[in-house]
Amino acid sequence: MEKIDHMTYLPDMEVLEDSDIGEKVVEAMKAYDPDSYTAADVKRALAAEYPTREDFGALLSPAAEPFLEAMARRATEETQKHFGSSVLLFTPLYIANYCENHCIYCGFNCMNKIRRAKLDEDGIRREMEAIAKTGMEEVLILTGESRKMSDVEYIGRACSIAHEYFKNVGIEVYPMNTDEYAYLHECGADYVTVFQETYDSDRYEQLHLAGHKRIFPYRLNAQERAVRGGMRGVAFAALLGLADFRKDAFAVGTHAYLIQRKYPHAEISFSCPRLRPIINNDKINPKDVHEKQLLQVMCAYRIFMPFAGLTISTRERAGFRDNVVGMCATKISAGVSTGIGSHADEEEEHKGIGDNQFEISDGRTLEEVIAAIKSRGLQPVLNDYVYI
Repeated sequence: MEKIDHMTYLPDMEVLEDSDIGEKVVEAMKAYDPDSYTAADVKRALAAEYPTREDFGALLSPAAEPFLEAMARRATEETQKHFGSSVLLFTPLYIANYCENHCIYCGFNCMNKIRRAKLDEDGIRREMEAIAKTGMEEVLILTGESRKMSDVEYIGRACSIAHEYFKNVGIEVYPMNTDEYAYLHECGADYVTVFQETYDSDRYEQLHLAGHKRIFPYRLNAQERAVRGGMRGVAFAALLGLADFRKDAFAVGTHAYLIQRKYPHAEISFSCPRLRPIINNDKINPKDVHEKQLLQVMCAYRIFMPFAGLTISTRERAGFRDNVVGMCATKISAGVSTGIGSHADEEEEHKGIGDNQFEISDGRTLEEVIAAIKSRGLQPVLNDYVYI
C-alpha cells in the first residue's frame, strides 16, 4: 500500500485558506512544556476568576497533581454554576464498521480481520426504534471511516430517520467538507464529534499508516468546517495515551478555545477517551493515563472553559463515571454497544451482525444510569434543546 504524505491534502479535501486555527493549535502545543510549571503557578490558576491558557497549562501539569482535590472542588463549583444539577444522556449507534484507514490502535482498521457490516435503512430504523423505546431522546450516529461503504448520502438518510425518533442527533463519522456538513445538517444532524486522536503530527504519522485519515491537517480543521456548515455544536477530543496526554489535552483545550473565540455561537464540548482493548490486539491498553490523571484533565477542561459540555463515555468503569457527573462531566452515555445491529430485539435477524470497535467498561441500561444519577442528587435530562 502506497504511503502518502500525512501533511498534504488530497484532491477531494477542502482547504480553509482563510483560517490559521490549526496552525495556531499545533504551535501552542509544541511550545507547551508541562514540566515548567510550579505549585505557585497552579495556585494562581485555581484562584483566577477567568483562567487564561497559561493557567490551563498549569492545571494540566504534573505540578497540579497534589492539588487534585482543590481542582475537583473548583470544577464542581463551575459545573453547578453553569449547568446546575442537570446531566444529559445519549446513546451511540454504530450503523457500519467498514473502514478504509490503517490506524494501528483501532478495531475497525482496514487490516483487521473482523466481521464487517452495514445496516440498511430498515436495519437503521429498527435500531432507532429499539433505542427510542427505552426513552432516550438523543442519539449519536457512528460509522467506520469509509466513504465508499458509508457515503454522505447514506449517513444523511440515517440522520433523517434519526430525526423522526430523537430530539437531538449527533454524528461521529469521517471528516467532511463544509458543503457535506451543511447537507447532513439539513438531514437532521445537530452536532459533530471528531477525535483528532493526537495533535502530535509526527506521532500521528506513525499511527495512521494509510487512508484519508492519514492527512493530519484535514482532520484538524474538521470542527471549523462543521461550524461553517451550520452545525449547532462541535466536540473535541484526543485519544489519551497515544502520545503525551498532557500536551494533547492542552491542544484540545486550545483548539476548542480558538473555535469558540472565532465562532461564539457554536456550542463547544469535550470528550476524554482513553485507549481501550480492541479485537485482535489485546495488548493495546491504557498505559500512560490513569484515572487520577484522567480526572485532572477533565477538571482542567471544566475550569478553563466552564460553559463547555463534557462527555464521559463507557470506555470508563461505572464507578468512575458516577463520580465525575456533577463534578465536571455534564453528559453520559447509556445502553451502549459498539457493535453493528446490537440494539434491536434478540429475535431480529440483524442482531449483532458486525464486530465491536472496542470493549466498553460500563454496560448499564438507560434505567440503571438514570437511577445512579438520581442517587447522587442530580437530575437526568433526556433533551436539552427544543427546535421552534
